[in-house]
Amino acid sequence: MAGRFAPRPTRTTVRGGHVAVPAGVPRQSTGPGRVRTWVPDGPLDLGLVLGPLRRGPGDPTFRAAPDGSVWRASRTPAGPGTLRVSAYGGEVRGEAWGPGAERLLERLPELLGAADDPSAFEPRHRVVAMARHRRPGLRLTRTGLVLESLIPSVLEQKVTTVEAYRAWRLLVRKFGEPAPGPAPERMYVMPEPRAWALIPSWEWHRAGVDNKRASTILRAVRVAARMEEAVGMTPEAAQARLEVIPGIGPWTSAETVQRSHGAADAVTVGDLHLPGIIGWALAGDRSADDAAMLELLEPYAGQRHRAARLILLSGRVPPRRAPRMPVGDIGRL
Repeated sequence: MAGRFAPRPTRTTVRGGHVAVPAGVPRQSTGPGRVRTWVPDGPLDLGLVLGPLRRGPGDPTFRAAPDGSVWRASRTPAGPGTLRVSAYGGEVRGEAWGPGAERLLERLPELLGAADDPSAFEPRHRVVAMARHRRPGLRLTRTGLVLESLIPSVLEQKVTTVEAYRAWRLLVRKFGEPAPGPAPERMYVMPEPRAWALIPSWEWHRAGVDNKRASTILRAVRVAARMEEAVGMTPEAAQARLEVIPGIGPWTSAETVQRSHGAADAVTVGDLHLPGIIGWALAGDRSADDAAMLELLEPYAGQRHRAARLILLSGRVPPRRAPRMPVGDIGRL
């Protein structure tokens, strides 16, 4: 019976990149736009592939529609663009609007994992093998855009996801611009680099972002062009470039290249929960640290990020021993 039914989403599987995309026949969107169709060479689950790009259920740049399509609003080098992706009958249809439409459609296959090679992965543990069996449509996305993954990753540093998602939502809606085309209501494109740089200090405070994270983002957007150049580098070289910016460490750079480069081996070290989850799933060790986690993932060298995602998607977590971290809001101070 294993694999017959899709596992129910949990907080852990959502962190592993699971977004519930309703089943249905995608409707044709209204309004003229560019169109591209593409046929993947294997199973494809839109919710799994694009799930890591959503920053919380209220993300103004991401929407899973009731008809089974996924909408994304992105800021490309050519300008803002809206992309609608739907899959039906083994074929993927992409529709795009705005100045960035052509680039979004050009990169559509990579966005959906065409540059990823799931066959290179060989499970070494039963938990990982079962998770892979249940998630045959998992592929690693590659956006080819650095800042749109870097900025929300900085916002997630050392705070709860609730606080980080709230900050991203408030800042994008207030300083971004409405998504081009017939996008769902309240979808926005994130601000351009100069707009991020001009956000007043009190607006960061109102969004619950402390000075350390705000300053890191400001330093990054001042060299936005150099950050985006990292797309043409290997994931390791890209991480090294990102970490030149004070305030960006291995945790943030790994979270970024996992999305911008589709980096199959980029492990998120320095995380509060991940070592314990992986230690528990693979060795029954809930107290595992980064060193123990990396040792457990060593058999998956070259594919360690994929292995970690599959473990998160398995939903196997150690029993809770303490209350969840309280949600703070410095904006009230």
